[in-house]
Amino acid sequence: MGLNDDFTRRAVVHSADEPWVASPMPGVDRRMLDRIGNEVARATTIVRYAPGSKFSSHVHTGGEEFLVLEGVFQDEHGDFPAGSYIRNPPESSHTPGSEPGCTIFVKLWQFDLEDRTHVRVDTNKMRFIPDRDGVEVMPLFHDAHEDVVLERWAAGSDVALDASGGLEVLVLEGGFVEAGESFGKGGWLRLPRGGASTATSGPEGARVWIKRGHLREEPKAPAV
Repeated sequence: MGLNDDFTRRAVVHSADEPWVASPMPGVDRRMLDRIGNEVARATTIVRYAPGSKFSSHVHTGGEEFLVLEGVFQDEHGDFPAGSYIRNPPESSHTPGSEPGCTIFVKLWQFDLEDRTHVRVDTNKMRFIPDRDGVEVMPLFHDAHEDVVLERWAAGSDVALDASGGLEVLVLEGGFVEAGESFGKGGWLRLPRGGASTATSGPEGARVWIKRGHLREEPKAPAV
């Protein structure tokens, strides 16, 4: 299966306008943003757990990265409320679920396969740092492969989007306009390697998740 799988082109999904599609696990629905592969796939997805739903224990051969958008995500490592940023590296395992229900933004099979770094961050307990005009930044993860942050853009700010190594943006609050297109909560934008653009935040500003640098090499389907 391929979805937004041409990484040389700009890709957009306004996820709030997309229907929820049932996954193979009862009570777990998803909105796919990009995907290369079948049920085992390099994938970027918004996933919704109904209250009381869970997966059986499994290994993330290619790693899993996610941000909790709503509710509380749970596994044997703890309870992770909205705002939690988690990286489960390749070969890690867990038994995920949610008694109260939750929604997460998740990326699978997008790690350096030698990475063994676990990350569990509660962004509610962290501060934004002034970075450049109209922009505050909260660093989440950085290595030679990629840089992941939350950014907060003041209302009416023109924000340069440097996609020299590729870039993805997910709107968490507020919104912006880019290339004449309006993005609200749940809006997802991917710019290809070597690209650049400018986003202008709306009257309420914007809070966004951003990943940079991860598209320097052409993404491929998992070798399984």
